[in-house]
Amino acid sequence: MCQIFVRANPQSYEATTRSIRLHGVVTSVRLENLFWDTLEEIGARDGMSVPQLLSKLYDELLEHRGDIPNFSSFLRVSGLRYLALQVDQRIPSDLSIPIRSLNAHAVLRGVRPSLVDAAAS
Repeated sequence: MCQIFVRANPQSYEATTRSIRLHGVVTSVRLENLFWDTLEEIGARDGMSVPQLLSKLYDELLEHRGDIPNFSSFLRVSGLRYLALQVDQRIPSDLSIPIRSLNAHAVLRGVRPSLVDAAAS
């Protein structure tokens, strides 16, 4: 079983720090390369660069929560959610279909309660 995981390309789990500008303030985000790759795919679906995607996610999370205690962890979870929702066929695997075109309520309907913010329903 472990060979499935231990044979991962070491570059995929090396961490890379990228500087981004959020509301005029330069900050840095450190993620493993596989997460950066996933964020690139998500952004590309909607014609956004990774910095544009991160800025959009930051703004929407700030509006929803009012506070962002750990943005890097949020980004990791976002990448995992994206992949899990694809596996569950809630997000199409067809990369030409923009995420913004999907109905969030329909995508999240019936998802395990531990994966959805009950306050947002």
